[in-house]
Amino acid sequence: MLSKEVVARLNEQVAKEMFASNLYLSMSSWCFKNRFDGAGQFLFEHAGQESDHAKKLITYLNETDSLVELQSIEKPQSNFSGLLNVFEETYKHEVSITESINDLVSFMLDKKDYSTFNFLQWYVAEQHEEEALFRGIVDKIKLIGEHSNGLYLADQYIKTLIGK
Repeated sequence: MLSKEVVARLNEQVAKEMFASNLYLSMSSWCFKNRFDGAGQFLFEHAGQESDHAKKLITYLNETDSLVELQSIEKPQSNFSGLLNVFEETYKHEVSITESINDLVSFMLDKKDYSTFNFLQWYVAEQHEEEALFRGIVDKIKLIGEHSNGLYLADQYIKTLIGK
């Protein structure tokens, strides 16, 4: 049986994952509106992955006979200054999610909740991959440049990352 404090923290993480999903949907729509179809497809798919992360937490809570309490999700940003800004914001957001996961892991160790600690290791590894992915996209956009030809190449590069 999970403690009330553990359940509350996991429910908070569900909300953070759902916010990430909504943020990436918003970013995806901005990309499509601005004709960055590759980035739009990539972020749309990534929004689904973030939703899956929330569902994985919900499943864990359900398996431990804990109460899932879905929270209100803040409205995400919808206007961006450019493609680089979109991916700088995704990277910044992933860093904040990593911090949240790391705080959860530390909390579980302090509480000696080794089962939940073990469960969260998947998220630790996932966040390492997410940060590297988005940092790489930011670096590539900066390398290519933000002139029209460069933006087209950046969008095509991001399209190759679908599924990662």
